[in-house]
Amino acid sequence: MANGGPVEHGFPHLDTVRAGITALYKRLSYDTVQTFAASVAPADVAFCDTDDLHLGAQRVAREMVRHYRLPDARMIVGFREMTHAANVELAAGPEYFIELNDRFRTHRRDIGAALAHEVMHVYLHRLDLSFPGTRDNEILTDTAAAYLGAGWLLLDAYREDSDSSQKLGYLTPEEFGYVLAKRALVFGEDPSIWFTSPQAYTAYTKGMARARRDEQQPPLTAAGWAGRRRYAKDRRYAQDHHPAPDAHSDVPYSFVPDAGGALRVSFPCPTCHQRIRIPVRGRVRARCALCRTVLECDT
Repeated sequence: MANGGPVEHGFPHLDTVRAGITALYKRLSYDTVQTFAASVAPADVAFCDTDDLHLGAQRVAREMVRHYRLPDARMIVGFREMTHAANVELAAGPEYFIELNDRFRTHRRDIGAALAHEVMHVYLHRLDLSFPGTRDNEILTDTAAAYLGAGWLLLDAYREDSDSSQKLGYLTPEEFGYVLAKRALVFGEDPSIWFTSPQAYTAYTKGMARARRDEQQPPLTAAGWAGRRRYAKDRRYAQDHHPAPDAHSDVPYSFVPDAGGALRVSFPCPTCHQRIRIPVRGRVRARCALCRTVLECDT
């Protein structure tokens, strides 16, 4: 939790974020991801200063349990002085103890954001889905919360001006915007209408621009002229040098020969980032086996 301190910006964790989206599709399946088409509604997690602190926190926790489809899980929410925003004890269940930073006693509108992250820890724990290392696992948790419809609260909790700042979660604001944009492109949902923080809206627009770039990379037909020209040059080089050389680090695609020696191109799906491998033979329509996205390609 950044509380008055500097807020990191940009996309420093983008590779881990993308790996998190892929992991969600692999562990949950396309059909299960589709059941999260509706985000948590603002009215369902609204929390005003006149609400009872503990009863209100329990109500919001129950809403997160309902949204994540954990009907047999019970969240016990308390408050104490601590460095981090919150903490959850990942026991066998069905009861889980969540501690929130004392700061939330007076910043109640952000309790939903903290609980979105902590209850997602429980969800991933039950799925037995995790990344090695605390940092990457926390990034996975933020990514999953945002992609499955509760993470817009975490981005909306981001506020920054010349005198103060606040940010929850391990992703940068722009990375939260990126994951929310990836979700919006899949479900046709615009989370920006729920933002109360103008800084959150700005971060979302930057994230959307980055997400759109995923859809404009060769060999996709939506790629721009410069990308298509670079791709054609790399393809000619790969065709003239067998086996094909390693991919450049600054492009998402690579060329590999199949068993018969014919050239194939490998590239990440712009929706779930699972790598797809298709023949190099001009116009091709491909379908991602993981997220079922149909891709128009010019290989």
